[in-house]
Amino acid sequence: MVILGIDPGYAIVGYGFIAYEKNKYQVLDFGAITTPAGMEFPQRLKEIYEDLSFLCQKYKPEVMSIEKLFFNTNKKTAVDVAQARGVILLAAKMNRVDIREYTPLQVKQSVVGYGRAEKKQVQEMTKQLLGLSAVPKPDDTADALALALCHAHASGSAFQKIGI
Repeated sequence: MVILGIDPGYAIVGYGFIAYEKNKYQVLDFGAITTPAGMEFPQRLKEIYEDLSFLCQKYKPEVMSIEKLFFNTNKKTAVDVAQARGVILLAAKMNRVDIREYTPLQVKQSVVGYGRAEKKQVQEMTKQLLGLSAVPKPDDTADALALALCHAHASGSAFQKIGI
């Protein structure tokens, strides 16, 4: 199964593609879709959509694992991230990619085994599980790979198989 992990944003969208078969991982690609701050916002959304669609056509993931949104104190940023996330979900659906959403707590629990793990712990465990020589940069990319790992772990669980 090819899994696409996504850390949503509008300036930086972290992505990571892994193949998961018989409890083994293979990293296919990872990186970030970036849009410049001075670019008109609708154009930024268009670039995210087009770049993500290209990547989906190239790697043909079966499922996208994306972080559930939580609202912080900056409502303008939250609304803009929500708009970018909508475009990301649309790109997945238009490319026939199933979508699964996970909270940060679920990702930490799945990757580290502890729901209150620090970001650095999640990054280090992601590096180790995927056999990478270094933690991917930017952080959004490491987060996207952790989301892909989270789905790999969840998809193999008995709970996922019965729809919980």
